[in-house]
Amino acid sequence: MTERAQPTIRLENITKTFGDFVALKGIDLQVDEGEFVTLLGASGSGKTTCLRIVAGFTQPDTGRVFIAGKDITSVPPYRRDTGMVFQHFALFPHMTVERNVAYGLMIRRLPRAEIAQRTAEALKLVQLDMLAKRYPAQLSGGQRQRVALARAIVIRPKVLLFDEPLGALDLKLREELQVEIKRVQQAVGITTINVTHDQGEALSMSDRVVVMAQGRILQVDSPTALYQRPNSVYVANFVGRTNLLRAKIVEVDADGGRFRLRLDGHDASVQVNGAQAEQFRPGDDCLVAFRPEDTHLQGDLDNRADVVVQKVVYKGTNWLLTCSGPDDQSIFISVPSNATVPGVNDRCSISWSPANSRLLKLDIQHLPS
Repeated sequence: MTERAQPTIRLENITKTFGDFVALKGIDLQVDEGEFVTLLGASGSGKTTCLRIVAGFTQPDTGRVFIAGKDITSVPPYRRDTGMVFQHFALFPHMTVERNVAYGLMIRRLPRAEIAQRTAEALKLVQLDMLAKRYPAQLSGGQRQRVALARAIVIRPKVLLFDEPLGALDLKLREELQVEIKRVQQAVGITTINVTHDQGEALSMSDRVVVMAQGRILQVDSPTALYQRPNSVYVANFVGRTNLLRAKIVEVDADGGRFRLRLDGHDASVQVNGAQAEQFRPGDDCLVAFRPEDTHLQGDLDNRADVVVQKVVYKGTNWLLTCSGPDDQSIFISVPSNATVPGVNDRCSISWSPANSRLLKLDIQHLPS
């Protein structure tokens, strides 16, 4: 087995309280060189406090922060070799785009020729070289955020930090800048931590996503693994929309990783990996998790349930059906927009595959204690 490279960022047992409020509870995290990691969570989850501790704007109560193997816990922000991009741009209104980007190099007293060269390179990278002589007030919101990005990368920091940089923009512009930011980050190969509450943004931009709640890390995974294999009820509900049905385990095929379940009079089964198989035993109550897009009207897949349609909403690319299932539990079904869908109060059966199912423990708390 090859030894893992030294991470660019390492947090060890970080805790932080503000009065009676515990913001962070023993955070441990590593971010590798060139990696784009997003801290994802609702308001009050601790994600912004965590970012500010990496930046040096907030001091932890306990724990240590390392960048490139160096303990920088007590190092002031301006000596941490980090670049920061804020939600509200924080540009100097009296300076041109060019001078805004060059400012960090100017205060570092670099030679004038080098400042001009690096500023021009940064503006070209974010595709603003033709607007160098304009002022922030003459730019759109997306262009101003690109200036802020260029200003952060022009100093060539070891670490790039994003504090909800797209939160002030409209949906279409956010989606465009998600692609742009990821392109620039990959082009310069800079280690990046992003903070957001937007699940779509986290999944589309990140190499790994860190889901946080009440000051703790609940799961760290690739976007695909996080979406397809959530480790708790909270993560399953927070990242996308998930169907969760109560069931009882009847039989376990440990070798094949297949569980036979009883679900409201129906037999059901779930295909899981070996690690998850060890958590469950026959007789256990559990939750079966599966996504709306993996749920089929009628169909001949192994798992079935009877439902009554409660709501039908047209989403453009798809229909979203809200149904009442076993024990009046809500079930969501995503149907292609060109399909024929049942009406409200219609009864129908649904099916889904064991391979697209996930078992979750009933006693897992929605949030950590």
